[in-house]
Amino acid sequence: MYDAATCPEVAVIILNWNGKELMRRYLPSVVACTPETLGRVIVADNGSTDGSVEMLAEEFPRVEVMAFDRNYGFADGYNRAIELTQYPLTVLLNSDVEVTSGWLEPLAATMRGNERMGACQPKLMSDVNRDTFEYAGAMGGFIDRNGYPYCRGRIFDSCEKDSGQYDRRVTLMWATGACLMVRTSAYRDCGGLDAAFFAHMEEIDLCWRMRLAGWNIVAVPASVVYHYGGGSLPADNPRKTYLNFRNNLLMLHKNLPKSDLRSTLLRRRLLDTVAWARFIAAGKFSYASAIVRAHRDFRKMRKAYSEHPSVNLLKGHPEGRRNILVQYYLRGRKHFSDLV
Repeated sequence: MYDAATCPEVAVIILNWNGKELMRRYLPSVVACTPETLGRVIVADNGSTDGSVEMLAEEFPRVEVMAFDRNYGFADGYNRAIELTQYPLTVLLNSDVEVTSGWLEPLAATMRGNERMGACQPKLMSDVNRDTFEYAGAMGGFIDRNGYPYCRGRIFDSCEKDSGQYDRRVTLMWATGACLMVRTSAYRDCGGLDAAFFAHMEEIDLCWRMRLAGWNIVAVPASVVYHYGGGSLPADNPRKTYLNFRNNLLMLHKNLPKSDLRSTLLRRRLLDTVAWARFIAAGKFSYASAIVRAHRDFRKMRKAYSEHPSVNLLKGHPEGRRNILVQYYLRGRKHFSDLV
């Protein structure tokens, strides 16, 4: 529990599930580069069975550990950890992220400098190709009119090299969950991560709700981290396909006004049918099946969400009115800078 008299301002929470070797590789940078006067490093363990908790006690005695009884998923795991800590600022940090010297100070300063700043992210670079933006968030994200997320520095699978082209601070639609600093009070007031998502796109959904509530979100170029990516669930996994398709539909259903919901979901149904057909044609039947299950489960799960906003944030921003499929596949615009 947070105590203002004895605790620093920021909780850096790393959620772990059977990631012992990842933590051995990446946790040393977090411990070394996080000033104890500013941030406390905490590992929230989601019921790991690979000896993670024992390894942490032996090799990282300075790191605080919360050991949960089972795997609550990315979303509810973080909700539980934040409920137990309640620091003024919280960083949700993936276990496969290497931070750099001075990474935390610019993020905290950004939050202090604007009382309506709800969340921010660092410059997210690839740990594999270290001069290139990383897929999971690059320099901050937007959502197009059909619900497809894309980033400054990454559109679909095309990741750009960083030459400082996106160092200008702009208001984002969403910030990456790989390294996401939130104002803890805003996080809680907006309902936190949606536990029903379990994993994938839950941070985009949260950021959308934050924006609807009037909070600002930015990327901070002075803070740089390196993300390995796919540490818990590789990209070429039907389970990931299922979660991405299902959760994207849930996100649209929750955050669009009723007046726009039907037409948007109809377009997505058609576009997802095309994706299904492509998987069938490629012989990737488990992936095609994942899309079918995603739509089936979405129809069941959407009944839990009866409230809808009155404002369509996508229509209020040029990035949200864009059709990124047309820009990328038909017009050949592979870089965010090509869109502007």
